[in-house]
Amino acid sequence: MSTFASNQNREGVLIRLRTVLASLLLVAAVIGGGAYALTSAQPKAQAVPAPASAPSVPVVAEPVKSGEVPIYLRGIGTVQAYNTDTIRAQVQGQITQIAFKEGQTVHAGDLLAQIDPRPFQAQLDQAIANRERDQAQFVNAQANLQRDSQLLAHGYATPQTVDLDKANTGQFGASVKADEAAIEYAQTQLAYTRITSPIDGVVGIRQIDVGNIVHPTDPNGLVVVTQLQPISVVFTLPETDLPQIQQAMAKGPLTVLAYSQDDKIKLDQGALAVLDNQIIQTSGSVRLKANFPNPEHRLWPGELVNIRLLIENLPNTLTIAATAVQQGPQGSYVYAIKPDGTVEQRAVTVGQLTASRAVINTGLRTGEQVVVNGQSRLQPGSPVTLLQGQAAQELAAQSAQQEVIP
Repeated sequence: MSTFASNQNREGVLIRLRTVLASLLLVAAVIGGGAYALTSAQPKAQAVPAPASAPSVPVVAEPVKSGEVPIYLRGIGTVQAYNTDTIRAQVQGQITQIAFKEGQTVHAGDLLAQIDPRPFQAQLDQAIANRERDQAQFVNAQANLQRDSQLLAHGYATPQTVDLDKANTGQFGASVKADEAAIEYAQTQLAYTRITSPIDGVVGIRQIDVGNIVHPTDPNGLVVVTQLQPISVVFTLPETDLPQIQQAMAKGPLTVLAYSQDDKIKLDQGALAVLDNQIIQTSGSVRLKANFPNPEHRLWPGELVNIRLLIENLPNTLTIAATAVQQGPQGSYVYAIKPDGTVEQRAVTVGQLTASRAVINTGLRTGEQVVVNGQSRLQPGSPVTLLQGQAAQELAAQSAQQEVIP
């Protein structure tokens, strides 16, 4: 009986173990199925693409050049006429003719106006007549003196008569000389009725019309004649430039260039004529005067111009286009193109900067390529594409337009 009970207990334990094991297997199956379903529901991870290379920037470039570079001192000047004459009448009379057009180019001796010559011609005729009368009396006095001198030698005339003849001869001779002087004066007055230009130049706006009476004391005159060839420009430079100017003048004549106010148009080339003999203390500057041939009349009296005084020519000097030079917090720099086609930011020292070229003292070498247009999209390391021909011109025009827009 006890043996039978023990067997039943063992069978119960086995049954419970089988039940627990089945439950564990079921739980494991459920968990595994859920994990599989979850794994199947998630999207597959996509491969990360390799980073794309930076796009190439189109630019215009040019090589660094080496050669002779002119060094200028720059100032602002005022154009002055070489000669300016206000034409006035030298005799009083009525204007009968105006022989010029306003703005006309005239030469020395050209007729400008005519005053009625008739009163002056009458004075000349009267002076000539007086001379002829006195000349006749002088000839008669000489004849009387010769005749009475012969009679005196033979005792037929008195010394008093001869002395009177001598006095008359001297008197009428002096009258003839006075008449000749009057004739010369009348001829001069008559010549003054022809008002002519004393210089080559351009006439301005006339101040009087035909029919008006003119006087030598008229303040405005008839017209102003201005000489434009040659012409002068008076300009100033800082007094600190004086030693450099004097050293350059000691070597020979100095060339002076005149440019328009925007510094884009060359108006003429001349030579330095005068260095003023004193410093303007109020401005700390010195005045200079240059003369220009002005064959095309591009320099006009009263015009403001930019002046470049050539001091010397530096040989073997590096230059680049002025548009290549950029300004940053650390000073001037350029974008230099490396052999791999990318750019680097290169600090440079600029010796002289003009509207078109920049003199480079340090930072570059001859032949290196620098970007002259298209820098706005560049960064250090940016790859570039060099533009040529029409594309380069269009990019340069766009860059110039961006600089104008504030």
